Amino acid sequence: MFPNFLPAAVKQLTEPTSIALARSIQTIAIATPLTNQPVTTTFVKQGCGGTPILLIHGFDSSVLEFRRLLPLLSEDNETWAVDLLGFGFTDRLSGIAYSPTAIKTHLYYFWKSQINQPVILVGASMGGATAIDFTLTYPEVVKKLVLIDSAGLAGGSQLSKLMFPPLDYFATQFLSNLKVRDRVSRIGYKNQSLASVDALCCGALHLQSPNWNQALITFTKSGGYSAFRLGILSQIVQQTLILWGDSDKILGTKDATTFQKAIPHSILTWIQDCGHLPHLEQPQITAQHILNFCGSV
Repeated sequence: MFPNFLPAAVKQLTEPTSIALARSIQTIAIATPLTNQPVTTTFVKQGCGGTPILLIHGFDSSVLEFRRLLPLLSEDNETWAVDLLGFGFTDRLSGIAYSPTAIKTHLYYFWKSQINQPVILVGASMGGATAIDFTLTYPEVVKKLVLIDSAGLAGGSQLSKLMFPPLDYFATQFLSNLKVRDRVSRIGYKNQSLASVDALCCGALHLQSPNWNQALITFTKSGGYSAFRLGILSQIVQQTLILWGDSDKILGTKDATTFQKAIPHSILTWIQDCGHLPHLEQPQITAQHILNFCGSV
């Protein structure tokens, strides 16, 4: 059975990993300073032992992004994935200024209430920028950092220029078009066969969540994640693993070496024959690199 808070379209999932992860999604009410109301937050927790691993998804995505990676990591480690504030299936309450600052505040209070011990923080794409921002703000929370084809070296989305009525509505309608999402998905993979109907369902299921478009408009108007200055990145003291698909057509490959040079205690590992989504395209290899990194001194 699927959780009743997920949209009915969840029944269209066909791949076993997608179905299993969707069935394991839970909710918890998280109190934060952002609003007087607790934020009903969606997350997945699997496994036990080791240093907890916390997975952070990308832009306009959800915990379903980790449907192939999370089960591999959780065989020997307590592993979490959480829907960021304004994204996934986490409640989008009115009155919250959805922005990077709000996201890391919500993430901190989720961590504090549910995990409350240092974690290995893994961020993919925009989730990498979130992970960097979180690590710089709450260094005591992050034991090690993993960046997967991470955003953070370019400025905010150009969509922010369109986020005024009525163009803001039309922009989100464009992004919710399944044909558009399918085309974007195909750019993310080197192996085009992975841009399946199931993958499209996983990537679009959260669009049916209440206030999806309003929260996305607000976040985009905030400017999103600005480019981190190299001097700021040099303040990251944690050991950092940078994983990057060698055929990334969304962010390219230059940023990988820039991150490696800017972050002091970092190593760069290329994921061969892979696009922007190593955790979906090469999950076994990606998981093994993360697990090896978890166990290194």
